[in-house]
Amino acid sequence: MTQLPGQQSKPVALCLMGPTAAGKTTVALELAAQRNVQLVSVDSAQVYRGMDIGTGKPDPEVQRQFPHRLMDIRDPSEPYSAADFRADAINEIKDIQQSGGIPLLVGGTMLYFKTLRDGLADMPQADAQTRLQITEKAEQEGWPAVHAWLAQVDPESAARIHPNDPQRMQRALEIYLVSGRTMTQFHAESRVQNSKTDNTLPFSLAFFAIQPPDRGILHKQIEQRFLGMLSAGFVEEVRALHQRGDLHERLPSIKSVGYRQVWQYLDGTLDYDGMVEKSIIATRQLAKRQFTWMRNWGDLTSLSGTTAQSTATILKFVDSIAI
Repeated sequence: MTQLPGQQSKPVALCLMGPTAAGKTTVALELAAQRNVQLVSVDSAQVYRGMDIGTGKPDPEVQRQFPHRLMDIRDPSEPYSAADFRADAINEIKDIQQSGGIPLLVGGTMLYFKTLRDGLADMPQADAQTRLQITEKAEQEGWPAVHAWLAQVDPESAARIHPNDPQRMQRALEIYLVSGRTMTQFHAESRVQNSKTDNTLPFSLAFFAIQPPDRGILHKQIEQRFLGMLSAGFVEEVRALHQRGDLHERLPSIKSVGYRQVWQYLDGTLDYDGMVEKSIIATRQLAKRQFTWMRNWGDLTSLSGTTAQSTATILKFVDSIAI
């Protein structure tokens, strides 16, 4: 059972984060090939079945050799929240550690990592009618208008949430409209409550982040990866979802980067070239938000070298702690 020095009562789970297209999966697979490392996906889109190409899931043969937990566990019509992830991840980490393995949580959904580490404030549940109200405003006036609305009622959340992050923007507004209280207030109350209770995890988390030093190279990798997805049949994958009849653009699954733009292409609201351009831009914006999360993350070991160098750094840590 892997443990941090000085914390012999707590086993350790490794966490590997980083921007999209930075090579997290490659490093994770190298670690799993060299040690008894078992993988847990930290990706809000990879939880959905039938969403494979656009989420960058490893191919079936790789998944057979190196199974990824918390992948393909929901239908795209079903919700999956950060709270769901925290509960599921804790169970998977315990199971891996009890079997003598080393858990490696790998992905780019930074909110999931934060929720696992810090817990969740007790906020109102999602409200479909309120979300529709916000979505309709965005469709009529644009998301900048929604961000301005949020700034009026919850300036702290508006300052924290990027105008190009509609999902978090919508959630912050939804909380206010449903409860009359801001997300900022809920977070403040949660911090007070957490200070009075023991919310410690039964394991320690060791955080590593792939942080490519050259954004220009990363942007090129993002473009090349998306074009590769199109060649691999991404449009056909989304078309199969589009033709089901029970899915729509407002679902969290279909709002995922790339899926939203291809869905709009299939709806006829974007032409092909516009779909490609907007998908690449949205992916770059996602990477920028991921960098922002990491910039403010404490106790983070940055990995900026090659795949081999990143793998070696994590292996050195693994080999330095008790097993």
